[in-house]
Amino acid sequence: MKNKKKKKDDEATTSAASTATVARVTEIIASSPTSFEDAVAVGVARACKTLKNVTGAWVQDQKVDVVDGRISCFRVNLKVTFVLNE
Repeated sequence: MKNKKKKKDDEATTSAASTATVARVTEIIASSPTSFEDAVAVGVARACKTLKNVTGAWVQDQKVDVVDGRISCFRVNLKVTFVLNE
């Protein structure tokens, strides 16, 4: 009877492990002359070209470049999350 219980426990552990996922986070910097929102869109679009299984991104930092008293560029520092393949 102990062997049957152990086998069921092993099967439960194996199926729980096989459904688990592992993700990675990478940092990118993107810019746009238009807006922060556009810079985020540019960054996410570019990340999706290189990385597979992108699931999300968050803005870690924002910055603007100023030339002659006017904003010339909007920059965002993004943390992009993607799920690793098995």
